[in-house]
Amino acid sequence: MFTNKRVKGNIGEDIAIEYLEKNGYKIIDRNFSSRFGEIDIIARKDYIVAFIEVKTRSSIKYGNPYEFVDKNKQRKIGKTALYYIKINNLINTQFSFDIMEVFLKEQNKINHIKDAFWI
Repeated sequence: MFTNKRVKGNIGEDIAIEYLEKNGYKIIDRNFSSRFGEIDIIARKDYIVAFIEVKTRSSIKYGNPYEFVDKNKQRKIGKTALYYIKINNLINTQFSFDIMEVFLKEQNKINHIKDAFWI
């Protein structure tokens, strides 16, 4: 269906953003990158800032999408989030590290895993 991983990833992120906005989140940033890594979506709901990794798949032939957010990826997201927190002076804020699984062949099914990991 999709030949370019980046195109599939962008479609998944667009679907995730639409879902988040419908569920009361305000998108703060998208594809924030630093020398430490990249965070797909940064969003706020109430007093919580969520750092969200989006994994888009057409099938689970090779495993569930969340399984690809391994410890190494979590460390990169954590370092990038700490940098983002510092440069934006985010104080008195709670944080969440979420994973959003987007399944394209299942009518864009979404699985939002809140607090998927800690740094």
